[in-house]
Amino acid sequence: MGGRRIRELLGIEHPIVQGGMVYNSGARLAAAVSEAGGLGLIGAGSMRPELLREQIRKAHTLTDKPFGVNLPLLYKHARELMEVSLEENVRIFFTSAGSPKKAIGPLKKAGCTVVHVVASPALAVKCQDAGCDAIVCEGFEAGGHNGREEITTLVLVPECVSAVEIPVIAAGGIATGAQIVAAQALGADGVQIGSRFAATVESSSHENFKQAVVAAGPGDTHLVLKSHVPVRLLKNRFFAEIVALENRGASSAELAEHLGSGRARSGMLEGDIEDGELEIGQVSGLIDDVPTVAELMQRLLREMTETLERLNP
Repeated sequence: MGGRRIRELLGIEHPIVQGGMVYNSGARLAAAVSEAGGLGLIGAGSMRPELLREQIRKAHTLTDKPFGVNLPLLYKHARELMEVSLEENVRIFFTSAGSPKKAIGPLKKAGCTVVHVVASPALAVKCQDAGCDAIVCEGFEAGGHNGREEITTLVLVPECVSAVEIPVIAAGGIATGAQIVAAQALGADGVQIGSRFAATVESSSHENFKQAVVAAGPGDTHLVLKSHVPVRLLKNRFFAEIVALENRGASSAELAEHLGSGRARSGMLEGDIEDGELEIGQVSGLIDDVPTVAELMQRLLREMTETLERLNP
């Protein structure tokens, strides 16, 4: 199984973290992952403070195992979301989209474990210097908002492992047990899985979105909005409109205007498959079903064992 450092740090049985994905990762998903021996994360990025409070309280009723909150630091409600989480006895935070220095002080003072998401080894070093307990190094393959560096997971993981001494969690393009073993072979202490957990029964996203992920094939996602906020999307009518705007040299302001507000909510939560923003990773091409979290976790563990047996006959 491996991953002793990350399992001990987070108090989990398996070195598998569920990514905090907007409109996908509510209390039900987070609790199910934690119950199955991984670490579930409630994705606070799409929530107002009181909704986050409600979801944390619900998760506490569904599991007595550790779970955490994913907190994008650039969101305008970030400070309130952090305070609500602390009030509701959350002590594991995965921060992203900003400098961890904004949150590390009050979180460490409260006795929290803090893990930050990075897209380059330089940022990994800054996180270690800031006092983070671990990092998630997220490669270019990942869904949703992505780093501008466009470093792939296969390259980024060993770069970060060489750059820091704190535990490294690999993310981006991981959906099978074989891929988990590959990440460990590169030096990762554990993995964070997003897209594969988005297409599970317990995910809070709309069934239309889950089925669109299942139907996706190789090459059906692409990173767009690079001059605004880079994001990997499943191709649909909205995606085609953004690409057309980018091809004619639209400004960041024009792209933002076309994006508008609520686009991700309409796509992932409400199921508007053509005009919504469908955030998912390249690994969607490997996803062909919508299992329960328990079924998926057992599958991942079985695949890990089978992969190790194949490599060590």
